[in-house]
Amino acid sequence: MSGETRAPKRRFGIRTQVLLGFGVFTAVTVALLWVFQIALLNTFYRAIKTAEIKRVSERVEALFENGAPASDYFAVTRETDVSILLCDASGNNVALSVDSRGDMLNRFDRFSCIRLFLEVQAAGGSVLTENVSEAAAPNGIGGASSEERTNIIYARTFSTPSGGEYLVLLTSRVVPVDSTVNTLKIQLWALTFVMLALAFALAVFLSRRLARPLEEINRSAKQLAAGRYDVRFKETGARETAELAATLNYAASELGKAEDLRRELIANVSHDLRTPLTMISGYAEVMRDLPGENTPENTQVIIDESTRLSELVTDLLDLSKLEAGVQNLSPEVFDLTAEIEAILTRYDKLADFRFVFLHDGAVFVNGDRLKLSQVVYNLVNNAINYSGAEKVVTLRQTVENGAVRISVTDTGAGIPEDQLPYIWQRYYRVDKEHRRSAVGTGLGLSIVQKILDLHGGRYGVASKLGSGSTFWFELPVCAPPAL
Repeated sequence: MSGETRAPKRRFGIRTQVLLGFGVFTAVTVALLWVFQIALLNTFYRAIKTAEIKRVSERVEALFENGAPASDYFAVTRETDVSILLCDASGNNVALSVDSRGDMLNRFDRFSCIRLFLEVQAAGGSVLTENVSEAAAPNGIGGASSEERTNIIYARTFSTPSGGEYLVLLTSRVVPVDSTVNTLKIQLWALTFVMLALAFALAVFLSRRLARPLEEINRSAKQLAAGRYDVRFKETGARETAELAATLNYAASELGKAEDLRRELIANVSHDLRTPLTMISGYAEVMRDLPGENTPENTQVIIDESTRLSELVTDLLDLSKLEAGVQNLSPEVFDLTAEIEAILTRYDKLADFRFVFLHDGAVFVNGDRLKLSQVVYNLVNNAINYSGAEKVVTLRQTVENGAVRISVTDTGAGIPEDQLPYIWQRYYRVDKEHRRSAVGTGLGLSIVQKILDLHGGRYGVASKLGSGSTFWFELPVCAPPAL
């Protein structure tokens, strides 16, 4: 059914995952130790003995070719515990060196050597086999008993540069590893229990160190989600956990600022909405109730306040659309200088203000004429609101490196340096004491930022307390359109 809700997938916690991880790692390690030390010990041992006896055959061949004395063959036997028989194709003994326990090579006569030489040549030049025999051994009481003894036998024929053919026969005793295996079993059982105990203790320790800070972060994050922006995350534990806590602390701080600004915006907008509504309602009641008050002046007040209310709503809608990214640009090449001059002529009704526009000639840009005009309007309105007693607003147009910069300077009290990074943020106000602006709605700078971002323009502000502020933006210069 479409209305069914699936149960959330069960997930293991960090502690459980660490315990399981260490458990699996320990089990695999112990299993490998058992396989290599018990099951494969005899295989590895025989492989090592086989490789050793083949290396000895190469040493014997080299000794013979170098004319080494018999003592060198005895030295090889003492070092490797490998018995050596070297004879020619006719069965004549060249060298014989057997280990101290006696060896089956002592029983090889000339005919046995000839027969073995022919068998090895027929087999391709080398033969490797094992021989199991019974040998007398003391029984510990004074009598004698027999034990099985296994020998690795390796026979090989080779030729010398002079054309002679020879046979080297080597034997090496394979020591039974049963007692060694039994000893290793006892050690591995002990090692298994020790490793399991250590793995469990280490897993518990690490899981606590990893899980505890994350559990605390999780509890604090739930408080943050509930709207407690003053919550603080403990920056403890591993580096990644501490960095996560620091990031969440920063996010909580920014969310707290945004919440404060949101409340301030609501208060300011409520004030800005209430004021024109109160004026409209008051003047309308006066015109209705008092004879002779239906004058053009009172009607103009109602019209002005309605216009102001409409501008506030329009700015709020514009800012909402810009932040949502649903407003599209309608770019065209137009004369920015002429547009600014036209805008300033509309401020002539503000007789107590003086506007200065300094430029060296017409400059064309490619952009949305209406929205860039809105940028200029808002910057001029902002300068009017904070122009101070001199009531002078200065605009400058400069061109450098293919970009035009428009600067708007007021003669107000300026902006504290520590507040400059925040003035472009939405809801932010430099003066926390709300006052009714002469022109504009108080949302201008946020709208300016969004429009310039859409155009890919640069913008900024320079201000000093007591010396006014200068807001500026830059756009690429374009060639005038062809006539």
